[in-house]
Amino acid sequence: MGTWLRLLSQNRFRIHPTRWPMALGITLAGPGNEAMWLLQRAIYGRRLAHTELIAPPLFILGHWRSGTTLMHELVAKDPRLGGPTTYQCFAPHHFLVSEWFFRIFGGWLLPSKRPMDNMEAGWDRPQEDEFALMNLGAPSPYRRIAFPNHPATDLDYLDWNNISESEQAAWLAYLQKFLRSVTFRTDQQLVLKSPTHTGRIGVLSQAFPGAKFIHMTRDPRSLFPSTCRLWQGLDRVQALQSPRGEQIEDYVIECMQRMYRGFHRDLQMLNDDQIIHVRYEDLVDDPVEKLAEVYEALKLDNFDDVRPVLQQWADSQHRGYQTNRHELPPATEARIKDQWSDYFERYGYA
Repeated sequence: MGTWLRLLSQNRFRIHPTRWPMALGITLAGPGNEAMWLLQRAIYGRRLAHTELIAPPLFILGHWRSGTTLMHELVAKDPRLGGPTTYQCFAPHHFLVSEWFFRIFGGWLLPSKRPMDNMEAGWDRPQEDEFALMNLGAPSPYRRIAFPNHPATDLDYLDWNNISESEQAAWLAYLQKFLRSVTFRTDQQLVLKSPTHTGRIGVLSQAFPGAKFIHMTRDPRSLFPSTCRLWQGLDRVQALQSPRGEQIEDYVIECMQRMYRGFHRDLQMLNDDQIIHVRYEDLVDDPVEKLAEVYEALKLDNFDDVRPVLQQWADSQHRGYQTNRHELPPATEARIKDQWSDYFERYGYA
C-alpha cells in the first residue's frame, strides 16, 4: 500500500474518471497484498535473509523491441538456468505464498499472446525484473506508465547519472532482495532481462562480480516505431489517465540516448568473455546457431545438452513466427538517423 499511495500522491491523484474503477480495484487489493506480504515474511523471512545466489546472474540487455524477449525465451529453455516469472515480477512481495493459487486459478487474467509482438504470455513465462523493482517501491522509469501525461520520472536510472551512493545502495537492496526470493524458489543461476539494465552495466558488474551480459541490437528503423507502439499500447491499457500520446516519440528518443550513454561509458569495465553483442536479425535467421555462439563467447557450459530442445522449438514454432510490420515516415527516419547516429554506426545499421 505504501508504494501505491506514494505513486498516487507524487502524481497528485490526477486519475481520469474512466480509470477510477481500475484505481479502486488496486486499492481494494491492497490489504490482501499486505496480508500475504506479512505471511511470507513470517514463514520465509529468516531463510530468505540467508539465501545466496547460486552464481552471478546472466543479464540480457538492449533497447525495447530489440529481441530481448526472444533471447530470454531461448535461454530459459536451458534447465540449468532460472529466472523470475511474470507472476513473481508482478507480486514480488508475496509470490512464495501466493503463486500456486494464480497458477491454478488465475490464468484467465492474462492474454495468451502479448499484443505488441505475438509472443506467448502467461504467469510462468519469463518476465522483466524491472517490474518487480517498481512494485517493490524502487525508483523506476516504468512508473510513467501509470501517469503518461506527466513528465517522465526516474530517467536518471536509465543512464545511472546523478545517482548518489545512498540511492545506489537502496536500489541494489531492492534488487538483491528480489533475487534472493527468486533463488530460494528456483535454486538455479538466474537469467535477468530488462532493457532498463542496459545503461546500468557498471553498477551491475560491480554488484555481481563475474556477471555475464547478452546485448541485443536491432535496426532502429524497426526499433523506433515498434517501441512507440509498445508504449502506446501499455499506456492505453495500464494508465490511470487517458493518454494523450503527445510526447511518445520524444520520450523514445531520449530513453535510447540515455541508455546507451551509460552503456558505452561503462562497457570497458567488462572483460571480453563477459559480454556478447547479438543482432536481432541474426538471431531470427538462425536462433540455434546464434545461441551456440553466445554460449561459446560467454564460456557457458554444455550447449550440446540444450541444443536438441532449441532445435525442436525452432522446427515446430519459430518457423511460422511473423514479426509485426512497421512503416516509418521519411521525416521520422531522418530524425532518428540524426539523433541515434552513434547506434546506427556502432552496430552496422547505417
